[in-house]
Amino acid sequence: MYLSAEKKTEIFTEFGQSATDTGSAEGQIALFTFRIKHLTDHLKENKKDLATMRALVRLVGKRRKLLDYLKSKDIERYREIIKKLGIRK
Repeated sequence: MYLSAEKKTEIFTEFGQSATDTGSAEGQIALFTFRIKHLTDHLKENKKDLATMRALVRLVGKRRKLLDYLKSKDIERYREIIKKLGIRK
């Protein structure tokens, strides 16, 4: 599988407050970004895979909602996560 437990722990350690902090908005946004990049690469090779396309659109929507939440709660954390992940906006 493309996302092992070690990779997940690494993502949450880097972007969350600890390795076990899986509920923080930053950790979830980072995880969604990793999954979005993986699905985007898959769709470049398999253009007609509509199920993956739907999953990608749902993930982007979830990430957008979390980013909007973070922006309304703490603009500095929002700006920091945008810069770290290289998300445009």
